Parts: sequence; C-alpha cells; structure tokens
Amino acid sequence: MSVAVTARGLCKTFRDGARTIEVLRGVDLDVAAGEFVAVVGPSGCGKSTLLHLVGGLDRPDAGSLEIGGEALAGLEGGALARFRNRTLGFVFQFQELLADFTALENVILPGRIRGLGTAELEARGRELLAEVALEDRADAFPGSLSGGERQRVALCRALLLEPPLLLADEPTGSLDPASGEAVFDLMLRLQARHGTTAMVVTHNPSLARRCGRVLELAAGRLSPFQEARREDHSEEAEGARGESGRDDRHV
Repeated sequence: MSVAVTARGLCKTFRDGARTIEVLRGVDLDVAAGEFVAVVGPSGCGKSTLLHLVGGLDRPDAGSLEIGGEALAGLEGGALARFRNRTLGFVFQFQELLADFTALENVILPGRIRGLGTAELEARGRELLAEVALEDRADAFPGSLSGGERQRVALCRALLLEPPLLLADEPTGSLDPASGEAVFDLMLRLQARHGTTAMVVTHNPSLARRCGRVLELAAGRLSPFQEARREDHSEEAEGARGESGRDDRHV
C-alpha cells in the first residue's frame, strides 16, 4: 500500500530575534504513490522543515497539504497522532532509539502504541530484523550496536506497521561513508519490496541520484535538481583554482 503526497503553496517563516527568516516560499510538491523522491540542498535550506510539514510534525504558515487525499490541516491532537501512527514511518538522522529498550523492543514500539498484540508484533519485528541481517541482535541494547546497526533498527521500526509513506531525514548523516551507503542501499531495497511511497532529504547528491526523482530546495523553493548546472559550476570552480592557485569558494 502507498499514498500520494500533494502540497500547494507551502510557506514557513521563523523568527530569530528581530529578524524574520523565510524558509519555505510557496513550495509545490507532488509525489506519486509508490514513488521514491529525494530532496537535496545545503544545510539550513529548509529540507527538514519541509519533511516535518509533510509528516505533520509542524504546521505551515500558508498553503495546503494532502496525504492520500486527506488534508492535514483538518487534523488536530489525537486525530493527527493517530494519522501519523497509521500512515507514516519516520527515520531520523540520530535514530532516536530508547536506550533501555532492546533492538526488538524499539522496533515494535509503534505497534504497542497502536495496541496490537505482543506475540504478533514480536514475530513481525523479528522478521524485519532478519531482513536487515540483525536477527542475532534482537536482544541487544542500542549502546552495544554500531551506528549502522542502530539506523537499521530505526528503519525496521519505521516499516513495522507497513506505513503507506516513509519519511527519512538525513538517514545517513551521522554515519561513516561505508555505513551510509549500506543503509541507503537497504532503504532502497526495502522501499521497493514493500511498495511504500518514500521521501528522503539529504545533502548528499550522489546518494539522492539513486532515487527515482531528485528535487532541489533553494531560496525557499523546490525545483528539479539540475545536475548539468552543478557540473558546469564545478568545472568553472576547477578552472578558477587552476588560474589562481586557490579555491575562492572557501574564502
């Protein structure tokens, strides 16, 4: 099962003392059911803000947002929490695992919140851990797991209830390159296997290019990622370094 995401004119502003910062300026977004979309952009450009709006963790100042045809603006309090539990799976940069819970207990936590039976949840949790080669670590606590293992546990937790929409916020940002590649590979395989709609934000274009479609957030607006433009800029920068002996971008 998967759902489509539709956003129109999303705006979000933050206050920093007397200064007003426009993070999102009329963002339009369409993600088809079953699609895997990546959003790239530099740190601080608003990628996580956009993902939090889609996930119902924050509210836009203006604009509309629908997931599976349901408007998030009409959901409040408990109704919004139930919608997130039923529809969304989250993967965060720093995993957010509970230190006093085993890997398996962390994985099945969303099901416990929904009130599902323990035996059913544990069977499903062990099945998912086996899919990510962690069946032997089910009873281990997060403190004894590597960063890559913790992120795999977090991914299992996100997929436990087979959510129609998976949202990942810099899922490889806290990992070394090799572990990051492995986790991203795993996320792509599981998304394809389960048919989930997925949206990931990352500052790593090389990982993003492996998704079905790549969008870029810049100056508060979303547009198709212009790979050719980025390559042209890189070539110009290389030429400048060759002429001056230094890279002026870092001055």
